[in-house]
Amino acid sequence: QVQLVESGGGLVQPGGSLRLSCAASGSIFSMNFMAWYRQAPGNERELVARVTSGGSTNYGDSVKGRFTISRDNAKNTVYLQMNSLKPEDTAVYYCNALIRTTTQPFRNYWGQGTQVTVAS
Repeated sequence: QVQLVESGGGLVQPGGSLRLSCAASGSIFSMNFMAWYRQAPGNERELVARVTSGGSTNYGDSVKGRFTISRDNAKNTVYLQMNSLKPEDTAVYYCNALIRTTTQPFRNYWGQGTQVTVAS
């Protein structure tokens, strides 16, 4: 059993910053990529950023230059530093990871989501 638990969401003014965290726990044998997605009301879920086990990153076009994804492999945790936030960044942010457990092959896992609201 694997759990991804997000934290760090909340209400912030335009131009502000937030840092999201996602910790994976359970019978983890190996972790491949970790990522953040977001979904705003009426929109499809979209990729925000992804980081591989080796540290390579890629970002959605709308967040390039403003958001930074990082991971701590020792803690099985991924972070998303969000700067220069805009109202259009408002969404539920989901953590995603490709994980192999001690008994199961690699599969996709999702967190429960954390709300980020950018408003004055």
